[in-house]
Amino acid sequence: MVIDAVITWVDGSDKKWQEKLNKYAKVKIDFNKKKESVRYNSIGEIDIAIKSIIKFAPFIRTIFLVTDSQKPESFNSLKSLAESKNINLELIDHTVIFKDFEDCLPCFNSCSIGSMLFRIPNLSEHFIVFNDDTFLMRETTPNDFFINNYTIIRGDWEDFYENKKVRKIYHSILSFLGKPIKKNAIGFKNFQQRSAKLAGTKKYVRRFHTPVSIRKSTLINFFKEHDVLKENVKHRFRNENQFIVSSLSEHLEIKNDTYNYRKNTQLTYFRSYKKPTLVKLKLDRFLKNKSKLFMTFQSLELADQNTIDYILNWIDRRLN
Repeated sequence: MVIDAVITWVDGSDKKWQEKLNKYAKVKIDFNKKKESVRYNSIGEIDIAIKSIIKFAPFIRTIFLVTDSQKPESFNSLKSLAESKNINLELIDHTVIFKDFEDCLPCFNSCSIGSMLFRIPNLSEHFIVFNDDTFLMRETTPNDFFINNYTIIRGDWEDFYENKKVRKIYHSILSFLGKPIKKNAIGFKNFQQRSAKLAGTKKYVRRFHTPVSIRKSTLINFFKEHDVLKENVKHRFRNENQFIVSSLSEHLEIKNDTYNYRKNTQLTYFRSYKKPTLVKLKLDRFLKNKSKLFMTFQSLELADQNTIDYILNWIDRRLN
């Protein structure tokens, strides 16, 4: 089985890119303020993501790095490292995957960009999508992503918001008291549920920040029959009416019973770095728990420098 990897990346420190974003943004971002620009900041995570695939997923044929006319400073050295392990590393510009959808560019929306990844030229039928802050930290095999050509889906089965009993009771009480029912905020869980409903499932698998296994033909066939792609990718910035194509793909496989389910996400997830002792404890637990494969460090740049240095040194030891 041929398997490719796809990573989306943006260099948020690029002044030209910052100016381009603020030209289209309704609310301008002050890139000098970390909390405002955190979604676009990085501290070299893309190097770690690529190196982790090269080391811990040697079966990958090609790593496609999707960017907006940008190139990591380390790209040439990363490409040489990949080639030494018989892995290709290729840059794919937004203009390539948005061919025939050029009026949707420039795009700063991960939902829209992610919707177009299956259109990468020469992409294999089986591919894995990585976030640039999600890393492999233990050796993997193709069977960690696909079994008998079917995808592996990780996460928790959950009811849709409107079907949760506790939520129904809560809304009934609010209605009885004449109080307004707040609309759900734009968030990852909402997008996943919208994707599942589009696929036609009665529940959804709540996925966490793990790599996603996808069969290209599943998406090609769906979009041939459903004219919804253009509507989803027309938003330059995140919109509450969007769906996540990777989640749509998972739920299409669920609908067709062409998937393998694992409740264990095999993920160690970092979001808060306020207590360095807990950070170190989670890293130690990862080493002891051999079932763990993935690590995600969300907004690592918001941690204090000592914690950042500790984590990066720990990762460096794993990769070298």
